[in-house]
Amino acid sequence: MWQSLKVLFLLSFLASGVVWSPSAMAQVDQPTVVLGDSRGPSIILILADDLGYGELGCYGQQLIQTPRLDQMAAEGLRFTRFYSGATVCAPSRSVLMTGQHHGHTRVRGNAGAANPSAQALRPEDLTLAELLRSVGYRTALFGKWGLGDVGAAESGLPGRQGFDEFFGYLNQMHAHNHFPAFLWQNEQRVLLRNTVHAVGTAGAGYATEAVEYADDLFTERSLQFVREQRERPFFLFLSLVTPHANNERTREQGNGAHVPDFGPYADRDWSEQDRGHAAMITRLDAHVGRLLDELRVLGLAERTLVLFSSDNGPHNESGHNPSRFRPAGPFSGMKRSLTDGGIRVPFLAWWPGTIAAGGVSEHVGYAGDVLATAAELADCPAPSPTDSLSLVPIFRGQPERAGQHEFLYWEFHEGGFRQACLYQQRWKAIRRLGGVAQLFDTQIDVGEKTDVAAQHPDILARVTDYMNGARSESSDWVPRAK
Repeated sequence: MWQSLKVLFLLSFLASGVVWSPSAMAQVDQPTVVLGDSRGPSIILILADDLGYGELGCYGQQLIQTPRLDQMAAEGLRFTRFYSGATVCAPSRSVLMTGQHHGHTRVRGNAGAANPSAQALRPEDLTLAELLRSVGYRTALFGKWGLGDVGAAESGLPGRQGFDEFFGYLNQMHAHNHFPAFLWQNEQRVLLRNTVHAVGTAGAGYATEAVEYADDLFTERSLQFVREQRERPFFLFLSLVTPHANNERTREQGNGAHVPDFGPYADRDWSEQDRGHAAMITRLDAHVGRLLDELRVLGLAERTLVLFSSDNGPHNESGHNPSRFRPAGPFSGMKRSLTDGGIRVPFLAWWPGTIAAGGVSEHVGYAGDVLATAAELADCPAPSPTDSLSLVPIFRGQPERAGQHEFLYWEFHEGGFRQACLYQQRWKAIRRLGGVAQLFDTQIDVGEKTDVAAQHPDILARVTDYMNGARSESSDWVPRAK
């Protein structure tokens, strides 16, 4: 059923009298529809990498300075119960791009070089970028992709999944290095001025001479793209790689928080790793601020929806001391956990003139909802079936009109298959393959410390039944005990 989703969606356009563009088909080996410019707003999606719920000032951070994101929250809408698509990067991005939850989306784990085709979108997968391009949006991705690569995973390359322009990293191992030797411009390598000590064959390593910082380059390209497209609707996916650690540099040098400078933390009596980690986030914050400022200068602020989030919870992989910053806020766990510390993330929405300033929403949503939201704003049909609900009523101050997920679902394949779901915005269930689920009442136990399964057998039975049938079969992602 899921594999035929793109075909059914495209056939619906044919039935509507859409004209196909043969030249575009030749360029990307897949059909592209030409409808003229949409009347919807431009959409900018900014994604941080491994940024925790508690690492922004507007979510309670006390030590790391994030003035521009705090300002974005003050001028827009801050969500307090928003979730990533997964607890690690590739499946989270797959959920974000397809609007299908973790048990339905194509990519369900970080397969890496061992099985690259399992970490690649396929031609039949319909992405957010394809959806928007089909109604006239110009689309661009600058930053980390992770859903396709040259070689065995080319079906998932950005240009074959709806992006008119791409500049960045194709695989997540390469993206560990913030000062890489090269980046990809569409499907061509672009050499940078950094000198890199290579580790492995996937482009990973660390700079011995650090000149060009990837997130700086992605921000500059984003600003250029916005200027060039200011007369037409566009979709920009700015997929930053901070504050992800350079894991290879951590293993060999003990410090994976490689950043151009320590910024306002240079004189702190912290370790270099702690200063670097904080500086990464403050530098990310400045990038967001520059983009918002540019929208105002160009007169595009009221015609552009800007969303900011993270792909999963915070990491502890750079050698820094997470307890200093309390990156998961009040929640338990971190990246690779199915407790809320691994999957509850910051989510900000900014759209002057439409989204009222200073709002706080307790609406329970997740990354997969971005697809239905974009479809409604662009006035194009959302794919069906989907696991995506539009957030537009929330943005317009009409939360009573917003759909509610009865369940949200996650799984995790590393170290033995695990599942989790959130039921009725309250009951959180987590279980290992073949095990009995733990049940937490997140209404009174945000840290998920007390298993109340024995006290609520009816709820336990409901969530167990759901998890038994929540996922579609995938030959690439078969549940295994270990």
